[in-house]
Amino acid sequence: MKQILTVLALGFAITCYSQKIVLKKGIIIDSLVVNDSITESYSLYLPTDFEIDRPWPVAFVFDMQGRGSRSLRMFKDAAEEHGYILAAPNNLSDTLSISDNVLATQRMFNTVVTILPIHQNQIYAAGFGSGGKYATLVPTFLKSITGVVACGTSLANTEILTSKNPYRFINIVGNADYNYMDVQQVESTLNRMRFPNQILAFEGGHEWPPSELLSDALGILTMNAMAKGFIDKDDEFVNQNYRKDLASVSTYVSANRPLLAESKLSEMMEIYSPFRTIDSVKDSRKVLRKTSRFKVANRSQTNNFLKEQFLREDYAYYMEEDLLTYNYNNLGWWKYQTEEIQKFKKNPDVLINQMGFRLEGYVNALLADNIDMVKDAKTKDVEGLNFLYMLKTILQPEGHDAYLQVISLSSELDDYGAALFYLEELLKRGYVDKARLYNLDNTALLRITPEFNELVERYLKNARYEIIQE
Repeated sequence: MKQILTVLALGFAITCYSQKIVLKKGIIIDSLVVNDSITESYSLYLPTDFEIDRPWPVAFVFDMQGRGSRSLRMFKDAAEEHGYILAAPNNLSDTLSISDNVLATQRMFNTVVTILPIHQNQIYAAGFGSGGKYATLVPTFLKSITGVVACGTSLANTEILTSKNPYRFINIVGNADYNYMDVQQVESTLNRMRFPNQILAFEGGHEWPPSELLSDALGILTMNAMAKGFIDKDDEFVNQNYRKDLASVSTYVSANRPLLAESKLSEMMEIYSPFRTIDSVKDSRKVLRKTSRFKVANRSQTNNFLKEQFLREDYAYYMEEDLLTYNYNNLGWWKYQTEEIQKFKKNPDVLINQMGFRLEGYVNALLADNIDMVKDAKTKDVEGLNFLYMLKTILQPEGHDAYLQVISLSSELDDYGAALFYLEELLKRGYVDKARLYNLDNTALLRITPEFNELVERYLKNARYEIIQE
């Protein structure tokens, strides 16, 4: 491959595959071509102090909907602070096989490490949700990956980990994220395996973490590279991060968040042990663990996790059974469970409140997985899909799409009574898109019935078809 790097006022000119492109510093560049022979592209970010005369760390950020520039925007501030190159493929998808996604990743990876001065011992993978889970698989196929930052998810598979190819694993997760309990369980497994890992927890749900935590993660990766001798040690950098982490612990303690404080101290013991004595951190952790506040919170969290696990098992079991048997009679049980979850969410006990949000996220994710499974099946299961969308109107009553799906699918099943019931429920919730109602799939016969038009006339006025009273 022919390549020329020339310093410009705002960036670098690169002649790659006979095409000259300008890579500007400090901005996200979208839709760069991987190579001339394929249509794949990637997004790229170069920090403002980027120069070609030294190697740079790089984080490959993955999004399974192919939104490379979006994922880079989340990491941009952290990358600028720590001097990281960012790159993200734009052609990954949940609908593709793992092998197809890996091949696309390898092609993008090869392009980036060829045209840019990448530090061979500072190559990392990262992502949020399904992108984060995919990032945990990448080191299995790209052995040069030395660290992974997974946000809002956990490891895809602990069985593929090996001490022969260890990497620093950093899990960033909200304590109200439905993955939070899984993350805690995986940490115990990794600790038993002596696999290097950290959990960075924050107050929040299934969402991108605050920029400060993404910065903390890149800082940990940088210090790990120092500890391994890949780059020179920077005492001021280490001490600055140490002081910042101690301040975070103090903030958690002041805010009566002893579990977050203890977790932070525990991670600090591993992160800073290669650089300085950590006796004071150990002592602080011991003192904290002996306090009544920590003991009460830890006991409550353990009990909540146990209850949460039982409920999750119930949700998974009954959703599978109800789907197999089209058990519409059990929709009442699901409504009751939803009401119980709402009670958890409103509980003044912060740990029970967090459990409520985790359970809500879990059951919604479980439902989404089942809907995708039925949709992707070779044989269309109309009744199974109809049941799941009825369940969705219970679990997510504010959304309109589930009601529209039930109206369409019930009509396909010739169950016009159910279709009319869900139509009225939809209209009661303020739905006003009359044009869409009159163009729903499978509703040609339903739309000409007096009952359908009477409902439209009552809630929206001006039904399309005349209502004839007999």
